[in-house]
Amino acid sequence: MNGKTGIVSNDVRKCVDQVIRYLGKDIKLGMTLALGKPILIANEFYRRAKEDPSISLKLLTALPLEKPRGHTDIEKRFLKPIAERVFDGVIDFDFMLDLRDGKLPENVAIYEFFCKAGANLNNPHYQMNHISSNYTHCARDAFDYGCNIFAQLISVREFDGETKYSMACNTDICIEAAEVIRKKRENGEKAVMIAEANINMPFMYGDAVVDADTYDIILQGDEFNYTLFGPPKDAVALPDHMIGINVSTLVKDGGTIQVGIGALGDAIVSGLVMRNTHNDVYREILDKSGIMAKHGDVIKRWGDTKVFKQGLYGSSEMFVDAFMQMYKNRILKRRVFDSVPLMKLINKGELSADKIPADIIDKLIEMGAIHAKLTGEDFSFLTEYGILKKDLKYTKSAIKDGKVSYLTDLNNAANRTKIRKILGKELLNGHIILGAFFVGPQAFYDALNEMSEDERKLFAMSGVEKVNQLYGGEEIRALQRKDARFINTGMVASILGSIASDQLQDGRLVSGIGGQYNFVSMAHALPDARLIVMVKSVKGSGKALKSNIVFSYGHCSVPRHLRDIIVTEYGIADVRGKPDQDVIAALINVADSRFQKKLLAQAKKAKKIPMDYEIPEEYRNNTPDKITKLLKPYQEQGFFQPFPFGTDLLPDDIALGGSLKALKGLAAGHPLKLVKGLLFEFVRPIPGSAQRHIERMKLEAPASVKERVMRKMVVFALRNNKRL
Repeated sequence: MNGKTGIVSNDVRKCVDQVIRYLGKDIKLGMTLALGKPILIANEFYRRAKEDPSISLKLLTALPLEKPRGHTDIEKRFLKPIAERVFDGVIDFDFMLDLRDGKLPENVAIYEFFCKAGANLNNPHYQMNHISSNYTHCARDAFDYGCNIFAQLISVREFDGETKYSMACNTDICIEAAEVIRKKRENGEKAVMIAEANINMPFMYGDAVVDADTYDIILQGDEFNYTLFGPPKDAVALPDHMIGINVSTLVKDGGTIQVGIGALGDAIVSGLVMRNTHNDVYREILDKSGIMAKHGDVIKRWGDTKVFKQGLYGSSEMFVDAFMQMYKNRILKRRVFDSVPLMKLINKGELSADKIPADIIDKLIEMGAIHAKLTGEDFSFLTEYGILKKDLKYTKSAIKDGKVSYLTDLNNAANRTKIRKILGKELLNGHIILGAFFVGPQAFYDALNEMSEDERKLFAMSGVEKVNQLYGGEEIRALQRKDARFINTGMVASILGSIASDQLQDGRLVSGIGGQYNFVSMAHALPDARLIVMVKSVKGSGKALKSNIVFSYGHCSVPRHLRDIIVTEYGIADVRGKPDQDVIAALINVADSRFQKKLLAQAKKAKKIPMDYEIPEEYRNNTPDKITKLLKPYQEQGFFQPFPFGTDLLPDDIALGGSLKALKGLAAGHPLKLVKGLLFEFVRPIPGSAQRHIERMKLEAPASVKERVMRKMVVFALRNNKRL
């Protein structure tokens, strides 16, 4: 604005004044998803729009992080103390508070390409304004829609007296946004880019480090150093853990992993940790579950069950706490480098990250990676990656190590031999993950902040167009992402292999497609990669119980011709490149047995499977009870815990929260049982062990019939969930 960039200010009102004067009152404010939103900037623009109806404010974004509030009175009473404790110091987005309360003014609209799953199913504003974009396309689509200002939250640090900035948690669409805005200005268009700098934000590397003049204005000061939003982890149920165990067998040592946030992400990593640190117990479970007997062929070809010697590389749009847990457990440790010749040598086993062979220079010359007469560019390459040791100096004819010189004409065999004396000991500037955004619990941010700068550089950040695609760097990305397993979640799978993961068949958006399109694309493009879609076999309970493996579904996120591997808690269905009858049989085999006969009958009626086909005996006992009997003894030994990597929740939060969740499920699936249980509670005394929970819910002295009923509901919930 006004020809100046990189202005540092601590006045958010003045900043917004300047933007409105420059752009006018038609504001289309773009912000990235999740943690990278500048809360004070967003709130100030929203405040102006509320005060001045002549301002048109369109917010183009995704996944605003919200403190849990609850819908019913009993949920609100439960969540309030958790929110006050866990989110102490976290600032709310005012526009989201008003959206939830139905108070959003007419001159403000919110457009999102992704939201928390299920959070907006019954919100007309969201359903009408959802922008269906692939993650790699959302910056393009936002600017096509007219985005004229982009704002983000960044990190700031002082290094040797110089202020440095990093896009930190959200390089995803922000790198592209900065480039689009630069080009718009070159074409004479008005566009603005501003940021808030927060010292609590981990300072990340890779492509994240930016100059101050990337932004018109950077807001910086104490009020911008607010607490980062750290969502507590979701509980991992036993069926989730079983899915994690099944998936863990498909991950190859020395390969690449992409995994998402939530209970299933933690379940996968829990399975991988068990495989790596308790391999004897892990294999025992595989044998008892029948996984090896049923799926040994696909595991042998595409997976592994041994400990991780080489380790994994992470290539994932979401850099979440699951990756930190893999790092802590020596699983995420395969370093990759942004060099085609080095990655070729590493993949062939002729070079490793921690040991440089004596003949490395000879190999690089033979490959044409460097010249036989070393140039300055060759020298820079060799020192950047640690092939030559530090503190050397280059001239056209020699490399100097103090007073000792080594001739750069390596056509001479003697010179080649001598130069081996100044080789480095290990490769430098590698990374173990390339992520596009991160979000996680406070412990995750603390772990990053407590690292040395060199250690944190192992966790590289880049734009989603680089992380989620092969385009533009096919050779290097394919070399880095060898044996890739792109692991994602689906809601429903048809028995022909199509997946619905973002939308219900009535058209309502559940979340958004995110990066799933790209995972599918890469999995089919890379010769040694596989797409693994996890689908819980059922949802609901009692009368509300439904199968998530269905004959057909009225929405499709992944079409049947891109089917690959589908995993439920009951097994693995490898359906890529198979004829329809084999696909149907494989998916019925991993469905809940309460629905298998119906699915088979539907397939036969449609003439998609032979009329005399019968489900093999070994697949006819797919029941929750079978999983409980298998895993419960191990849970008692300390495995398969609801929060395998810790939680911000207190034990009473977990006990009461789990009980109330089970009560909600009971109301949907067994309403008569709920009514009978509640009636019975009214003639029973309240156990002393329930008293602290009642006090927590502010129901120790009920002031109305409604509160007396709620108190009995709390007691029944605890008793029904065996917490009393």
